[in-house]
Amino acid sequence: MTEQAAEVDQLRASDGRVPGRRGRATRQRLLDCTAEMLRTTSYRAIKVIDIAREAGTSPATFYQYFADVEAAILVLAEEMAADGERLVQLVREGTWRGKAGYRTALALTDAFLEFWDEHRPVLRVVDLATDEGDHRFRNIRVKVLNAVVRELAAVIARFQEEGRNTGVEPMAQAGTLVATLASVAAHHAGFEYWGFRTDDVRVSVARTVYWGTTGQRPPADG
Repeated sequence: MTEQAAEVDQLRASDGRVPGRRGRATRQRLLDCTAEMLRTTSYRAIKVIDIAREAGTSPATFYQYFADVEAAILVLAEEMAADGERLVQLVREGTWRGKAGYRTALALTDAFLEFWDEHRPVLRVVDLATDEGDHRFRNIRVKVLNAVVRELAAVIARFQEEGRNTGVEPMAQAGTLVATLASVAAHHAGFEYWGFRTDDVRVSVARTVYWGTTGQRPPADG
């Protein structure tokens, strides 16, 4: 399936029709309202009638586009996963040597923090549903993180070809680093309660990512 065909298929209404301009606007308004409600309400407590009321339409209209609330959240999760491409690009396009390499590691750390903060309501649902064994949400989480793991593993492998950062398996090393990035991004707000400043945490993580990727100690002055 081509990218354009996949986009059309995602926009398809529950009855199989592809909505026109007004229909797409209505669909997007329903998604926007769902996303906004996720910020303050448990997704299990969100009802179709609540979303429809917030969007200024009816439950019948909601069901033209989504089978249920979970289906709407899945669309939001897919959009979130697509936005994860910016994390992949940072790894792929960044320079990983010397001070510039450390700056790339810091930029990647900041990007993970920003990504989690921007998408936290949807990621919270993804994590919960994944823990409960829902393969649809699990696949989305895998899509977000695995692409970054593969790209970072490729960087590690290039350093190993030069005789650096040997003794580790690239995918395992990259997976460990990405898991660290994701975990810190998910919980960094709580660090403030433990007495850790977020800025100090981001520097610590960036140094870990740089060292774990290149096999070299981070520059002393960053």
